[in-house]
Amino acid sequence: MNILYQLNDEDCFFPPADRANKDGLLAFGGDLSPQRLVVAYANGIFPWYNENEPLLWWSLDPRLIIRPGEMRVSKSLRRTIRSGKFEVRIDTNFREVMLHCAATPRKGQDGTWIQDEMVEAYCELHNLGIAHSFEAYQDGELVGGLYGVSIGKVFFGESMFHTVADASKVAFYHLHQFLQEHDFKLIDCQQETSHLMSLGAYSIPRKDFLEELKVLTVEPTLAGNWGTGKTEALYLSIQQPEKLQFRAYNMDEDVALTND
Repeated sequence: MNILYQLNDEDCFFPPADRANKDGLLAFGGDLSPQRLVVAYANGIFPWYNENEPLLWWSLDPRLIIRPGEMRVSKSLRRTIRSGKFEVRIDTNFREVMLHCAATPRKGQDGTWIQDEMVEAYCELHNLGIAHSFEAYQDGELVGGLYGVSIGKVFFGESMFHTVADASKVAFYHLHQFLQEHDFKLIDCQQETSHLMSLGAYSIPRKDFLEELKVLTVEPTLAGNWGTGKTEALYLSIQQPEKLQFRAYNMDEDVALTND
């Protein structure tokens, strides 16, 4: 028997992710506070809901992942990266990346799941140095990018967009390189898409994914502005949500990456 859990507004605890139904739906209710979002991601759970729906929480089985060091880079993509066609920046335009993702039509979706309250919630996580964006520009215009949440040695990818071919792939390449350089172990891609699978992503059973999270999310989190390098190792009390503490960072500085 499948049970849909209602979350308690008084705390940030979730039922075990493996109690989700066959579609991955686990619970409803709660809020999008930084504490609840961090606890959710660390336990393999993420919010996803449409307009006029309650706040829904999911944990998919299987789970799409890619490990830093395993990205598949085609010859054509490598040529594009080396050409310098796109300028890539980190953490300089987080809100606009989210808004572009929200405005991008998705196959099989009517409207967007990135509601206004989602934008505000993740922008707050960004200002706390926990959520990050990788942005691709062409002639000064934002033409592709992605955003996600970093906890311990895991990057939880949320969404990506492009208005020019290969722009999001170039942004993902730079994310992958950054994570590899900083000893991240896992990129959560959530659900299967041909776009991500073409880059080397593959599915694993949820139980294996959750076992990895138990180890990797208790590692120190690289918090701060990834673009400027003004970061620190932040220990998040995942198992004691009431003790979770954050600090704000300067996320307004602008640094471009080279196309190595």
